[in-house]
Amino acid sequence: MKHRRLLGAAVAGCALAAVGAGPVHASSDQLWINVPSETVLPAPDADGGARERPLDVRVTHDNTDNGVPAGRLTVDASEIASFARVSWPANCVPESAVKAVCDFPAISAGTDGVAAARLGIGALPDADLSASGYVRYSAAAGELTAYPAETRITLGDGPDLGLSQAEYQRGLTPGTNTQVRATVANNGNRAVDRTLLWLNASYGLRFEDRHSNCEYREHATGTSALCVLDEAVAPGEQYELVTGLHVGRKALYERFDHSVLPYSDEALAEARGDGTWTPGTGSELNLRPVAAQRAAAGEDDLDLSDNYRAVILDARNTADLKLTGSKVRGAVGDTVTARVTVYNRGPAWVASLGAGAPVAVVRFQAPEGTKVLDMDNCWSSEPDDPGPATYYFCATPIWLHDRASHTFEIPLQIERVVRGARATVSTVNDMPELEIRKFDPNLRNNSAAIVVNG
Repeated sequence: MKHRRLLGAAVAGCALAAVGAGPVHASSDQLWINVPSETVLPAPDADGGARERPLDVRVTHDNTDNGVPAGRLTVDASEIASFARVSWPANCVPESAVKAVCDFPAISAGTDGVAAARLGIGALPDADLSASGYVRYSAAAGELTAYPAETRITLGDGPDLGLSQAEYQRGLTPGTNTQVRATVANNGNRAVDRTLLWLNASYGLRFEDRHSNCEYREHATGTSALCVLDEAVAPGEQYELVTGLHVGRKALYERFDHSVLPYSDEALAEARGDGTWTPGTGSELNLRPVAAQRAAAGEDDLDLSDNYRAVILDARNTADLKLTGSKVRGAVGDTVTARVTVYNRGPAWVASLGAGAPVAVVRFQAPEGTKVLDMDNCWSSEPDDPGPATYYFCATPIWLHDRASHTFEIPLQIERVVRGARATVSTVNDMPELEIRKFDPNLRNNSAAIVVNG
């Protein structure tokens, strides 16, 4: 079922950057067209009317050190002309009802892309539900030509729930309350009788209310909720969804996730999984209508791409990481285990719930006379300058609770005995996805020693 891909989803983000030195030329860059690979149009309703679906087209490039001049995007919708119509934005000059050329602005250095066009696509009154086709795109700017791109267009008969993207919140104060506001809308051609809502607040956040039409489950990285909302959501209808959250004293890099689906007993059972859920006892969570109209009820959601949203909520807080090392002894030929511990003294927990980066990466070299054997979650790299030394790096998990620790066990094979052989282990404080120096107020205790036969 389609809903299996949605509820309880974990989202990870990544960033790509290309860095060049000296003059930048077109040959060192590449233009791209970013569009949805597929979209579903609501079929016409009983009176032949159909809701338009927006289709956003962006043009991006690889080398952000490079500026890209203004260019042109060509859109060819001839394959969908038998069942859909296109509304062209002001920056597009139609060559016909199904083809247009759209001017897009220059991409300045340091920027990865620009919006090129926002098309509107709607089904024709007599559209065949089995019809499908592609909208195809090409683009050029200066000396750069993009690889062609396409969006497959199909028709669907049913509801289409969607969530608006709530604003990210930065600089929140621990001990205060905040709200995440979003809009639930039905962009399909049939109504939803009931809605299944999934919420997840990360560990540093707490739901202000535990509603009686919701059930809750605690887990290592926060609290999840499943709510059954009884308000019918008709095509074109919008509801305001407001979630109250308490920003706890342990909050730092937090996130709030939520998703919506048409309710079914099967969807609820699948979302519950094997976890233990506890019913809330507070007031009922209700949606507040913004607009309304009515249509016949349906079951499957036409397009799941906008049913799930994640919101970043960062707090002004710190977490003091501290490293401890160890002393080991052994004879030639022995394998000994040195232990290095990363301890989070708080007050905040630290988590990279978006990028999935480790809380800390530690770096060290083998103590003199020893060889480092294979380790889990560790890797090695040769130094830039010629020499015999190899650097080793080990990564913690992506979260570390306050007053919690993670220990690395480092197997060392003693090849010759060197009295008091010592290696310094320290955190890498400027990892791009999670910089320790941004949240750790005391970097002086971020190093420790491994001592062999000392």
